[in-house]
Amino acid sequence: MTGATGDKTLGDRAMLERIEAAAEFVRQVIPPTPHYRWPLIEDRAGCEVWIKHDNHGPAAAGTAARGAVVYLSRLMAARPGLEAVVTAGVGNHGRAIAWAARLGGLKAVMVVPEDGPDDPWPSWVEVIEAGEDVHEAFAEACRIGIERDLPVVPTFHPWLVQGAAGATLELLRAEPALDTLYVPVGTAVAIASAIAVRDALGAATRIVGVVPEGAPAFADSFWAGRVMTTPTARSVARGLVCRIPDRTAVDIIVGGADRLVTVSDAAILEAISLCLSGAKTVADGAGAAPLAALLTEGPEKAGGPVGLLVTGGNLDRALAAEAVQAPLGANSAGGPS
Repeated sequence: MTGATGDKTLGDRAMLERIEAAAEFVRQVIPPTPHYRWPLIEDRAGCEVWIKHDNHGPAAAGTAARGAVVYLSRLMAARPGLEAVVTAGVGNHGRAIAWAARLGGLKAVMVVPEDGPDDPWPSWVEVIEAGEDVHEAFAEACRIGIERDLPVVPTFHPWLVQGAAGATLELLRAEPALDTLYVPVGTAVAIASAIAVRDALGAATRIVGVVPEGAPAFADSFWAGRVMTTPTARSVARGLVCRIPDRTAVDIIVGGADRLVTVSDAAILEAISLCLSGAKTVADGAGAAPLAALLTEGPEKAGGPVGLLVTGGNLDRALAAEAVQAPLGANSAGGPS
């Protein structure tokens, strides 16, 4: 399903110039990340697969870190003398903002859900626990922002999208023949940036979003063509847990994605384990979700060659222990096991 109109094959020069300018700025602090084909991954998937290792970026949150650098640099330019920012997050968004804040000499106030992972935060981050999920945590971040007169960094914003776009730009420039690119959908910054790059380049790559079965709000919104919320949302991929999608993000996804795929927690755990054994890389739940989707759909649906955007490697200890015990092969729809 693609709601985009007009001929995209010629690209969008103005959009491409904005994306390239942001990418050039980001490269001052984040070098390009590699992309590789891994034989064991391709054996399991049954097709040609390029993994974009953006989990190798700063704070193991490369895609989000790109966006954080652009957002905070522009915020600091607009607010001279800024000393701190506040936001919420359990996934790569929070880690990326914390890293970029230090880069800019800022203090980061991070609001996390009360049942979040127990992995430590850097000493320059003030961590506050509040709420049952990221939405309630973000509401508390907004309250703190008003109380302390601090800017609240949103989880979705055009500046974040422009910065994050560098990951897909690097991949599609190097591999322009990609038929399908799987992208995790949590804040929706990564998939919005992938759509923007694809359209700016005039590429034919199909962008496929991935969400957990236990947090299907973005998938429900895509197929309905409007924002759909869910009363609860849970998954081992905490960075993909969303029950109230951003309206602008939904419009972008409906207009530019080919489809959204839901994957089980078992498939995500298997993909984390396969990333470790087959691609020698640490992927968190969000970063491994694209591989989970590819194995769930199979090569006939995925086409080929296929790209997987591994957005982050913030794998907490408890989930890592669970993933390495996951049986391999149970969730694959295609390719030899």
